[in-house]
Amino acid sequence: MEAYGKILLIAMPAFLLLVLFEKWYGWYKGNDTVRGMDMISSLSSGITNVTKDVLGLSITILTYDWLVNKIAIYHIQSTVWTYIIAFIVIDFAGYWVHRIDHKINIFWNSHLVHHSSEEFNLACALRQSISVFIRLFTFLLIPAALFGVPTEVIAIVAPIQLFAQFWYHTRHIKKMGILEKIIVTPSHHRVHHALNPEYIDKNLSQIFIIWDKIFGTFQEELPDKPPVYGITRPVSTWNPIAINFQHLWLLIKDAWRTKSWKDKLRIWFMPTGWRPNDVAEKYSVYKIEDAYNFEKYNPASSTLLYAWSWVQLSVLLLLISWLFGNLASIGSPAMFIYGAFIFIDVYAFTELMNRNKYALAWELIKCIAGIGIIYYYGNWFGADAILSWINIALIVYFIIALIATIWFVLVDFNKDDTAVVKTVTAQNV
Repeated sequence: MEAYGKILLIAMPAFLLLVLFEKWYGWYKGNDTVRGMDMISSLSSGITNVTKDVLGLSITILTYDWLVNKIAIYHIQSTVWTYIIAFIVIDFAGYWVHRIDHKINIFWNSHLVHHSSEEFNLACALRQSISVFIRLFTFLLIPAALFGVPTEVIAIVAPIQLFAQFWYHTRHIKKMGILEKIIVTPSHHRVHHALNPEYIDKNLSQIFIIWDKIFGTFQEELPDKPPVYGITRPVSTWNPIAINFQHLWLLIKDAWRTKSWKDKLRIWFMPTGWRPNDVAEKYSVYKIEDAYNFEKYNPASSTLLYAWSWVQLSVLLLLISWLFGNLASIGSPAMFIYGAFIFIDVYAFTELMNRNKYALAWELIKCIAGIGIIYYYGNWFGADAILSWINIALIVYFIIALIATIWFVLVDFNKDDTAVVKTVTAQNV
């Protein structure tokens, strides 16, 4: 956990700078592909995901270490070839995990958040799941285990393979010649993120596009079919925590409401989107039927709300950096309390972005929790050892944040001018 936290201290600023550079580049070229609130939502989603991962809030039923110790028929040494083999095996496993996520109802819940943005840019790459608490697919690494690829090699290569999937989430890079036949390119991945009928569930590879071509899931980006991004059942929220559990909640409700016991059991493992007939008839769910004719989620927001959302996100990034850089000294259970606060913070300010008046209740909880932590521990998890004024500064911030939320809910949300917003449609692609 601590080592991963240190890696993220370097990776997070790099990713943020690239996201902001893409925003600037799009503006400079007159082709801005990054909507402000959508970007903040994506960045906050990334924060919740890495917080969960760093704190180890999931269990693996079958660990790779156990697997390699039990079934290895040969133990290879850690050479360059070992890392290459590990990379290929992880990419192969990634393809099949990705394919399962797209094809089976219960597993779609863990992947939906990544497709939830109605834009396609570097920021949306950071939309990753927090809803996976049990990891099931280690058995897909059996080829590596049979060759005895060391556990420490897998541990190094897996994050590299994950980070290598970041760069191709962009509309600014067109087709890349010969590389289109070898690796996943932005063109391939634009297809993957599209909700056009001809593009859904295509290009599931992560690094090497060859897996799609071998297993029949490849689709080229068509010049007469521009990709439209998002999912056919739009999430209609900026709150990444809510997005993570939307599909699961629908499955739970459908399983409860259907009169068929068979459907109550099989709904979880049916193809993605399947619903029992009796429930679908009585409880309809909005679905986009025309990829080129629907309104993207774009609730009214004033300039002040947009600016304040950036302030909230900036403070959150500073707080998360302190957590990742000081996991060992913060220790347990304090680091889990810290993590819970991060989640409350994200929930509160993204609900405010949604113009949800209940954001006030969440902000109050955040304010009480933040001040309560300082009162209980006497400091903000040891940060006063470096910044003697940090406790006072945070208390003032929590109070200001609460007052600001009260003002937005009671005053700003009721102003007529906040409702004047340019409609963003799927045709603005």
